[in-house]
Amino acid sequence: MRTKDFMLSLLTDQSPEKVFQSVNNVRNWWSGYYSEEIIGDAEKLNDEFSFSAGEGAHFTRHKLVEVIPNKKVVWLTTESKLNFIQKQDEWTGSRVIFEISKIGEKTRLVFTHEGLNPDAECYEACAPAWTQYLQGKLLPLINSGND
Repeated sequence: MRTKDFMLSLLTDQSPEKVFQSVNNVRNWWSGYYSEEIIGDAEKLNDEFSFSAGEGAHFTRHKLVEVIPNKKVVWLTTESKLNFIQKQDEWTGSRVIFEISKIGEKTRLVFTHEGLNPDAECYEACAPAWTQYLQGKLLPLINSGND
């Protein structure tokens, strides 16, 4: 039986367009905690970017494999090296999914890291880190009105 992938839902008063713009502005939310660096682009289909953090503790490369403006963004993790776990390439082949929808007057963003589940070695460290980035960086960016 497959265990549930890491998922987090955020709700905002901002428009789906604003949420989409903020998700694609990766440098402004997936950085700022552990000397992270993002190289490349993350805005349109087939863009590729890498993320590194913690002086070599975390390196991943991602490709945007699905982009539906104001509705959905999917990153395929094409390479990973997480040197704080035994299976350092655990993220390779996983997908990071952002789904945007209108719920009444609000906009909901559902984040799913497909492949990051409680059976994954990284889960105990990675799930709280995603929560920190999404709630502590992405949601404030969305709500700020700035990009």
